[in-house]
Amino acid sequence: MKSLVIIPAYNEQDNIEKVLTDLKKYAPDMDYLVVNDCSKDNTLDILETAHCSYIDLPVNVGIGGGVQTGYLYAYKNNYDIAIQMDGDGQHNAEYLNALIHPIVDGTANMVIGSRYINKEGFQSSFMRRLGIKFLSGLIRICTGAKILDVTSGFRAVDKKMIALFAREYADDYPEPESIVVAARKGAKITEIPVIMNERVGGVSSISGLKTVYYMIKVSLSIILLRVSQGEDKW
Repeated sequence: MKSLVIIPAYNEQDNIEKVLTDLKKYAPDMDYLVVNDCSKDNTLDILETAHCSYIDLPVNVGIGGGVQTGYLYAYKNNYDIAIQMDGDGQHNAEYLNALIHPIVDGTANMVIGSRYINKEGFQSSFMRRLGIKFLSGLIRICTGAKILDVTSGFRAVDKKMIALFAREYADDYPEPESIVVAARKGAKITEIPVIMNERVGGVSSISGLKTVYYMIKVSLSIILLRVSQGEDKW
């Protein structure tokens, strides 16, 4: 099956080169696309020097817009599977083939790489884990989907989901909301255990007071999606 790895990148000069090296090592048969979200550091220079596949956005559109750009590319180029993989080095390319396996064998429309199944590797901070647990419970109440790592950006989707996300994707902090959208459509969502790494360089988009803003915004968005989105099953 034709697979595309979508790598959103914003100011990832310390990490992106290793991400690409690992990708070529562990998944040489997969295509990839780096979406440079108007980085202010040397990320673009590194991409140009590496002669890799990338799109250089002229303005900063945020993580949701960057990922959706990748989904639009996957949709227009007729890919069967699209995989999201962060440009900060937290996601291990060695899990890519395991991530797409449930899609290849037809048992899932979306597969999420979860750090909370086996609880190995980098687990994030206590407060962030608490927030993720809260969002997981909220999503289960609203959709019935039991997902442990609802904020994981390491995920794969099938062709049907590519078409959905190419036209409908949250602007910022989209991971929990996209689960709600998919679940309300009747998508089969599953998780596989993965080990994630701690960010080596750069700055996370969610830290300090942004964590509180994130929790409030995402919680309200999930509730509004539950209220406004009908049971529009495939």
